[in-house]
Amino acid sequence: MWFISALVATLSWGTADLFYKIGNNERDRYSAAKTVVMVGLVMGLHVFVYYFMVKGVRYDWHNLIVYLPVSAMYILSMTLGYVGLRYIELSIASPISNSSGAVSALMTYFFLNSSMSPVQFAAVGVISAGIVLLSLFEKQEADKELTAADKVHYKKYRLSAIAIVFPILYCIIDGVGTFLDGYYLEYRQLLSEDQGNISYELTFLMVGLLVWLYLAVVKKERIRIFSERAKGLAACFETFGQFFYVGAIATNAIVVAPMISSYSIVSVILSRIFLKEKLSVKQYLVVAAIIIAIAVLGFYDG
Repeated sequence: MWFISALVATLSWGTADLFYKIGNNERDRYSAAKTVVMVGLVMGLHVFVYYFMVKGVRYDWHNLIVYLPVSAMYILSMTLGYVGLRYIELSIASPISNSSGAVSALMTYFFLNSSMSPVQFAAVGVISAGIVLLSLFEKQEADKELTAADKVHYKKYRLSAIAIVFPILYCIIDGVGTFLDGYYLEYRQLLSEDQGNISYELTFLMVGLLVWLYLAVVKKERIRIFSERAKGLAACFETFGQFFYVGAIATNAIVVAPMISSYSIVSVILSRIFLKEKLSVKQYLVVAAIIIAIAVLGFYDG
């Protein structure tokens, strides 16, 4: 069932988002690069331990090149997301970046001739609109917490113009990546789910190792792998979610993409519980609407 896989991916990535926020160190200029390294290492470990040793998958290394356009889009968008974490709270980053699922759904609808039932279409619309509203409400609440003087001196506000660039690029690149994923795995079936995920995770491992080498040799920056607990947990949940995401996107890409984009509500709820962040009544209502829409998609899982 694509719905169960999509739901697990949504919960996993929402949890990963929480740990990304916890692990983001604004005082460390290489924080984003270190996150890339951690995710690459965990994904590489997952490939060699689970796929190769436990499952015994025989990997066709040619697929590393075949799947490279998809892998490149995902890795680039995620890297931009890590860099933009230091700005995301006080810009319109979140509503734009989380709209990538809607972008992918529209591309799949128009270019791959995929279809949805009227009820599914309405549910996807509620999810997409809810993501934008939820994120806009978050920005409004953040604006209220800062005085005019704070806005002048606060680094995030001074760089707000730069901050907007990251989510726009993320939205476009991630949306294209998700569209290509559906094209490769569902529409054309160019390779299996296992081969696709292995290709992506191995590519991320290579990128992570290159970034690690760059930090160590060029920047003389050490990465204490076992001290980066928050980043490590984020990488684990990212990899776990990716495993289930591939199965879902290969089955029903047009519905899965916007549904999984709603992982932001998981992050909001977890932030409320563990980080004691406050939610307004409007935010609670939007979260409830998105949850209902997801339940509707589950009911119509055919």
